[in-house]
Amino acid sequence: MVLDDLGSSLRGTLDDLRGKSRLSEEDIADIVKEIQRSLLQADVDVGLVQDLSSSIETRALEEEPPAGTTPRDWVLRIVYEELVDLVGESTELPLEEQTIMLAGLYGSGKTTTAAKMAWWFSTKGLRPAIIQTDTDRPGAYDQSKEMAERAEVDFYGDPDEDDPVKIARDGLEATENADVRIVDTAGRDGLNEELIEQIERIEQEVQPDRDLLVLDAAMGQSAKSQAADFEEAIGIDGVVITKLDGTAKGGGALAAVNETDSTIAFLGSGETVKDIERFEPSGFISRLLGMGDLKQLTERVERAMEETQEGDEEDWDPEDMLEGQFTLKDMRKQMQTMNNMGPLDQVMDMIPGLGGGLMDQLPDDAMDVTQERMRDFDVIMDSMTEEELENPRVVGQSRTRRICRGSGKPEERVRELLQQHKQMEQMLKQFQGMGDGDMERMMKQMQQGGGGGGGMGGMGGGGMGPFGD
Repeated sequence: MVLDDLGSSLRGTLDDLRGKSRLSEEDIADIVKEIQRSLLQADVDVGLVQDLSSSIETRALEEEPPAGTTPRDWVLRIVYEELVDLVGESTELPLEEQTIMLAGLYGSGKTTTAAKMAWWFSTKGLRPAIIQTDTDRPGAYDQSKEMAERAEVDFYGDPDEDDPVKIARDGLEATENADVRIVDTAGRDGLNEELIEQIERIEQEVQPDRDLLVLDAAMGQSAKSQAADFEEAIGIDGVVITKLDGTAKGGGALAAVNETDSTIAFLGSGETVKDIERFEPSGFISRLLGMGDLKQLTERVERAMEETQEGDEEDWDPEDMLEGQFTLKDMRKQMQTMNNMGPLDQVMDMIPGLGGGLMDQLPDDAMDVTQERMRDFDVIMDSMTEEELENPRVVGQSRTRRICRGSGKPEERVRELLQQHKQMEQMLKQFQGMGDGDMERMMKQMQQGGGGGGGMGGMGGGGMGPFGD
């Protein structure tokens, strides 16, 4: 995630404040110094860093924390509010008929972003279409068409036409039944007069409701000047920051947003059309500080459940697991749902008390190992009989050896699967005896990071931000 190192270092600095009843000027100076160091390493503009750190220092020294609030939580709130102010609001994108034009340089990820955005709009009940006008880059048409097919959305392009404006005009006619039309434009290594003239002609033809600039998160501070050039040429209504799954610093993109006085519309990561999320400042900063993002988590869970149900030939209700026997088939459905939610490290970041500090302590490949184990479990279950899937207790040594031969997986992994099933079954039995009050208390504890020493004390986060503002 963008500015990940900032989140890790801030959490470490704030943890040093645990147990203190008062904060000295030295404590606050240390926090501000850590913020400055982390932001500069993340390629955030020096001027922005100075403004942010000055605001945090002034508030921490002059404002009195509310009664009952620990100094650490008070500083955390100040840092949270100032960072939310830094990243700004989310770009306004009403769920209604509209035309969106994407601009950006070569390699920024425009074509992939067009498909991701189209997929996102389709999950909101709208009918999107992609219009590919890039006649300069070899393979742009084929890539865009393939991505549109993956997103299962309408597509228009013409590989035999050299005039991008004509393609745009014909595309509008061909996609007149679409609710949201996303116009992908050509890029260049730099914003030259030829590109500006082409984008201006396309814009005049399609009359977009919004112009979005697509920025690679790894660009660094050059993103600032690039954004200013695009703003001057065509005007920018919002920014899409892409490639956040790499080692990108990301701060340059934030500086670019600040430079153009625009906002962030989407965050993109990964290669699939589903690797995109609507930018929500409160949830974004909550995850950065290790406080989770229940709104994004809830949306992912609901979407994953729908996708799991769609691919199921049999009627399957997750609530059935709370009644009767928990089978390996049920466990497999749970695994499919988890897989549909996306990379586990992203999901963990959204769970209050599980992301942030806990993730900092795990090896870099911990989540990859977990996903590999889930894939192995799926292969193993393919080698099981119907009886074994319905009643795993019948799997003894001889059956284990047969399953290993069929799946090509070691006996140890088969035993892991059976042990994992047993643990989940025991947990579900506990849920079966719970009343509504017990369930509410458990959810409240999860939002507080387990309710123990590592929690955020009621600041777990949600759709309105971790402080209920």
